[in-house]
Amino acid sequence: MIRFDLLSAVPDLLHSPLNHSIIKIAREKGYAQTEVHNLRDYSADKHKKVDDYPFGGGAGMVLTPQPVFDCHDALAAQHRYDEVIFMTPDAPVFTQADANRLSLKSNIMILCGHYKGVDQRIRDEIITAEYSIGDYVLSGGELPALVVVDAVVRLIPGVIGDAESALSDSFMDDLLDAPQYTRPAEFRGLEVPEVLRSGDHKKIREWRKRLSEEKTKSIRPDLYDIYLNNQ
Repeated sequence: MIRFDLLSAVPDLLHSPLNHSIIKIAREKGYAQTEVHNLRDYSADKHKKVDDYPFGGGAGMVLTPQPVFDCHDALAAQHRYDEVIFMTPDAPVFTQADANRLSLKSNIMILCGHYKGVDQRIRDEIITAEYSIGDYVLSGGELPALVVVDAVVRLIPGVIGDAESALSDSFMDDLLDAPQYTRPAEFRGLEVPEVLRSGDHKKIREWRKRLSEEKTKSIRPDLYDIYLNNQ
């Protein structure tokens, strides 16, 4: 089983997604455990503040170190964490390879940033890995944290009924997924490609690979170059 501890200043943003769909299934089957921790519960401030103005001036507020360190220390006394992750836009982009690697871990802590950022001492002393989910800024790290949890949990054997479904997802082999079709075979004059109805599995595999290559080359030439280099 894999355990996720998510640290947040606004924990209510996390509860609903963690109780639905694949993550819920993983929890019910005993493959994953998710625990949400409110940083305000660890604040030494009488008003339960977890942010303050940045030294040197500047706009915005910064997550202070005390609540984060105390929450981390309390949890680390109970569990040995394989990774302590910070979700932030100024970090490497989270990839399928990262999800694959993390799916083999047992205990993962994720700090959800909020406000303008977090005190650098948190990143220097506690964090073992940092990820972004794209070149844009969100209000906090809660949504990115959920992205990581979902991407990792669905890879755990037994969570998804059809294991091949996860293995054939986009990015698993450095290619985007080929087009998908389902019944009916004809809808409003639009037909499913004949090869997919042929029953010839070899031809279907070849068709899907060719379409994946063409799609990746067109939409993500950077990824296509990686694919070519790995051949």
